[in-house]
Amino acid sequence: MTVAEAASLPAPKARVLAFYLPQFHPIPENDAWWGAGFTEWTNVAKATPLFPGHAQPKLPADLGFYDLRVPEVRQRQAALARAAGIEGFCYWHYWFGNGRRILERPFAEVMQTGQPDFPFCLAWANQSWTGIWHGNPKSVLMEQAYPGPEDEKAHFDWCLPAFRDPRHVTVEGKPLFAIFAPHDLPDAAAFIRHWRRLAEQAGLPGLYFVAISNRYAPDIDPYRNPLVAPFDAVTQLAPQDFIDSLPAGKLARARRILQPQSAGYFARKLLQRRQGQPRRFDFREVVEQAFAGMPEERRFLPCVLTGWDNTPRSGPRGVVYEGSTPAMVGSLLGKAVRRVADHPPAERIVFLKAWNEWAEGNYVEPDAAWGHGFLDAIRAELLPGSEVPPPPPRLS
Repeated sequence: MTVAEAASLPAPKARVLAFYLPQFHPIPENDAWWGAGFTEWTNVAKATPLFPGHAQPKLPADLGFYDLRVPEVRQRQAALARAAGIEGFCYWHYWFGNGRRILERPFAEVMQTGQPDFPFCLAWANQSWTGIWHGNPKSVLMEQAYPGPEDEKAHFDWCLPAFRDPRHVTVEGKPLFAIFAPHDLPDAAAFIRHWRRLAEQAGLPGLYFVAISNRYAPDIDPYRNPLVAPFDAVTQLAPQDFIDSLPAGKLARARRILQPQSAGYFARKLLQRRQGQPRRFDFREVVEQAFAGMPEERRFLPCVLTGWDNTPRSGPRGVVYEGSTPAMVGSLLGKAVRRVADHPPAERIVFLKAWNEWAEGNYVEPDAAWGHGFLDAIRAELLPGSEVPPPPPRLS
């Protein structure tokens, strides 16, 4: 779908921003760590079922095993997203301190070429890279550092051309910037004050900061705590918002297993442990419990998880949400859309996790199992009654 064709559609019911993973092209660091030519597809393609009925591997359809250095791929992704009513991509952005970046090429080319003409924003994945994908989580491949104010300014200066780009997603004119791990910042409030001052000096009307809260513990409120208070908005870290909010302790886990489920379910859980299988949860339960505890105020923004199965990365140490379907994802998105319906139009924001995180089993790009099913379900919720456009031409 072209920009002109999109302009003829009614406005979507919410501003859906899909997290976008750039790790679909080789880089020297991954070559050194994992072998020549490593990309996200390496783990995706080698995945195997770990239990009866385990839907692995998950294989792409229309776009194939694409390479994000190819501009036609990025154009087609944008066309598919636009046709579904998704407003823009929220690119995972890596800044490790002292100017150290990684996986920056796809977004750099989006900036340099002006294509695709599709809205975007940035989410700072401020987290050290470890060997967790290959079963060695204690090995640090690249450490996230916070050298201080000078590095903060260098980081801001790198982002400034993106903030000034007319495609950048804004709220009341303020470019949106999300932070993956606000709790890891030495002083989140000081960082935000510094960047707001830099934005003012650069002539911007401000910045709209979003905290991705993952402080799910019995004694910590992930929404109302001093850590996230300086941010303009707060969203969840899915799927940890579900897993980490489950009852803790052996007795609580036993009650959880025994009360709602049958003895057969309990036996299956014991068997999973003995066989070294991944932890498994019913995606229907995730949908039912989604956004529980999230305050109604407009600064709290829902995040829709499209599924989860990180066994391609973590093997039997992974977590699987079983039974995700386009209908369930559509139901979850509808739930999120209703939560923001009373917000001012600019703040009717819903994050989608994710556009293309294939090795973690959360994506909406066409796949071999459902085709365009997830995109169609999203479109049905965001643009109800609109005519389904023809798919973009296949890549040659």
